[in-house]
Amino acid sequence: MGAARPSGAARAGADEALELVGRDPRTALTSADAAVLAARREGDGVAVAVAHRAAGLALRELNDLGAAQRRARAAVAAAVRAGAEQVAAQARMSLALVLLDQGRTRAALAAADRAALALRGLPAAQLKCQKALILQRTGRLEEALATFAEALPVLRRAGDALWEARALNNRGLLYGYRGALVAAESDLARARALHLGLGLDKFAADVDWNRGFVAARRGDAPAALALFDAAESALVRHGAVHPQLYLDRAEVLLTVGLAGEARRILDRTIDELRTASHGADLAEGLVLLARAALADGDPEQARSASRQALTQFVRQRRTGWAAQAGVLELRAAEVADDPPAALLRSALASAAESASVGWRAAELDARLVAAAAATRLGRAAVAREQLRLAASARGAASLDVRVRAWYATALLRVADGRRAGALAAVRAALAGVDRQQAALGATEFRVHVAGHGGQLARLGLDLAVAVADPRLVLGWAERLRARSLRLPPARPPADAALAEALAESRRLSAELLRHQLAGRTGGGLAQRQRAAEERVVQASRTARSPLYAPAAPPPTAPELVSTLDDAVLVEYLVHQGELLAVTVRAGRCRLHRLGPVAPVGGLVEAAHFGLRRLTLGLGTVRSTRLVRDATVTAGRRLAEVLLAPLSAELSDSPAVVVPTGALHAVPWGLLPELATRPVRVAPSAGVWLRASRSAGFDPAGTGVFAAGPGLPAARDEVLTVAGTYPGATVLTDDRATAEAVLDALDGVGLAHLAAHGRLRTDNPLFSALVLDDGPLTVYDLERVTDPPRLVVLPACQSGVSAVRAGDELMGLAAALLALGTRTVVAAVMPVHDAATTGLMAALHDRLRRGEPPPAALARARADIDATDTAAWASAAAFSCFGG
Repeated sequence: MGAARPSGAARAGADEALELVGRDPRTALTSADAAVLAARREGDGVAVAVAHRAAGLALRELNDLGAAQRRARAAVAAAVRAGAEQVAAQARMSLALVLLDQGRTRAALAAADRAALALRGLPAAQLKCQKALILQRTGRLEEALATFAEALPVLRRAGDALWEARALNNRGLLYGYRGALVAAESDLARARALHLGLGLDKFAADVDWNRGFVAARRGDAPAALALFDAAESALVRHGAVHPQLYLDRAEVLLTVGLAGEARRILDRTIDELRTASHGADLAEGLVLLARAALADGDPEQARSASRQALTQFVRQRRTGWAAQAGVLELRAAEVADDPPAALLRSALASAAESASVGWRAAELDARLVAAAAATRLGRAAVAREQLRLAASARGAASLDVRVRAWYATALLRVADGRRAGALAAVRAALAGVDRQQAALGATEFRVHVAGHGGQLARLGLDLAVAVADPRLVLGWAERLRARSLRLPPARPPADAALAEALAESRRLSAELLRHQLAGRTGGGLAQRQRAAEERVVQASRTARSPLYAPAAPPPTAPELVSTLDDAVLVEYLVHQGELLAVTVRAGRCRLHRLGPVAPVGGLVEAAHFGLRRLTLGLGTVRSTRLVRDATVTAGRRLAEVLLAPLSAELSDSPAVVVPTGALHAVPWGLLPELATRPVRVAPSAGVWLRASRSAGFDPAGTGVFAAGPGLPAARDEVLTVAGTYPGATVLTDDRATAEAVLDALDGVGLAHLAAHGRLRTDNPLFSALVLDDGPLTVYDLERVTDPPRLVVLPACQSGVSAVRAGDELMGLAAALLALGTRTVVAAVMPVHDAATTGLMAALHDRLRRGEPPPAALARARADIDATDTAAWASAAAFSCFGG
């Protein structure tokens, strides 16, 4: 029998499969396969071609590029056999897209040019949209824009909403790369509306993904991540999540300083891209990996990744991207201290190449490297010219470009001997970073993004130290440190997803701990608990600042003097390996050079080691005596380095101490000069000043007292101390849950929380107090709208903070100060709960008499029986943080 005559059913099935690609690619693939079989039975070669083309496009959406290419080629072959030139041309259009994704740009352009021979009118305009995308991915941005401009009017006149939406989506992304963010947002908003009007929610999700990319370029990380989350959720429903989405997510994390997390995402995603043969995206992923490695202090991986990316881009003939990869390799070479002559040659070539293809940020990076290398070679004129060219970008829309340009301006003014002008340029650049930081609601973003201003603030500090002006040094030291704590409090989004994730994480943590104490593995509990923590992190990252107010300016010396009264401020800082201190007292501001900072870390470790052994009561009587002597010696040696050079300023006055780096872990109560005087420890002078001006603790006001599990003396301590405060809320045993404590904290004047403290170095925002139903984390504390004026944390390590770049602090005490608590009394190392009972009783006795917390702590420490070694060591571990 001969072949059946075409009935039209197979053609209709193929067309339907093609239409389904944007709605449901998996169903489209199934329908396309069925249409191929039906078309073969009917002998309809055109329907075979259309069905294969639909299958190829569906497989592309499902990230199977190898199969997608085979089906697209099958579509071309079937159309050619059927003599259908236009159908063959349309199949070649689809093939060009797949080849582009694979990084085969020459073959993609060849397929598009071959298709153009058979297309006129509307199909030709559709092809131009795809050719523009190929040009865009190869870095030929001006040609791509011109091609989009030719195609769009034809699409609009023909009423082809689908192809108009595709074109606007791709052009919006192109505008985003170029920094034309208003035009990008306009194109993407129109594209999204068109896709939704056509019922193509999968393609609308792709647009949301690109809107997230543009939000990231605008510096709005919360909006970017929220859009990525929305896009991912929709794409998961269609089974079509592209690895490129995770590359864009990693890039957002890079913009807020989370380089380590970005590297972990990139390592995983790059492996997926290699496996799936996504050559184009693989090369772009390698660029991001190089950026992340540079930010994370790994120039060798940065150099390796950028070289791999450069090789890929050259092979793919993507000159614009190749220029960016070359600049990243150049920056890695600069960090690795390559010879300046070679750096200068490479940097000048890279700057010219980046400028020619419109990659502005890469161009500025290359010019800054060139200027530094020229300066090292004594070629001042070359350095000035490169800085002048970089400085001309100060009005760019992109924050990254503006910051680079202002930095170049500052360096140019330094070269011209204009110190005041250089400092003004640094302030202008930091204002951009501060605005970005202020818009972020998530604490971890605020903390890490502060690192972006580090290079700028260090330049300001260099200029201040060079002229030895103590007021100027103090101002720039304040600009460098704890900037996130000068912002309005970060509040997590008040949504059910975050609350549910926090509760689930707490429940699983408690259950996992019970299994571990019983010697059981807990099965998959650890994995489930990590997943719950990840949901907490993701939900919190969409938080936005409620006020969008920038950080308060650094305090001036007169402001400090008027608030200090008879106290002395001691602010420590490290400059080029040297420990410095600025003191403010009685209207005087002085700069002190204390010597190399390197030995201080060892002295702090020695003090911690001794106090820990004494607190835990380890060893014999004789060994305990020896350890105590060694610990006292460590305290005296710390005092010799940190305090002796300041003795004329310190006298016997109360002190406000602002540490830096390793000094945040100093047990200041161990230093003889400070053990019995009122001492406040603050992340910055600005934070201390704000806290000091806020309302203080009222001993006649309300209070909450809670005891967590695993501390035998905590319950009795809480009951004893709380009994002296009328109307106190007492939470012990199974009543001391996280939610109960949170509810009780809101609006009270005093909180005494006797619970194990736990610092999480992997994510300090999961640092916690252990309560009856699990950990009360920093994420939980950020939900308190009216925090206590005074918080006493008598248990282990509750005052320890993780220190990040710029002396940004993350931990329980830092979180409470950020939320508005005036004073936190806490320990910087493990203490014995029974040994602290006497100290806490004496502290509260003096607080009730109206003594300020620093004075109350100092006198309570002085009242400790010096022969009780554990109590003496525990008392030395406590500090009064804040105002």
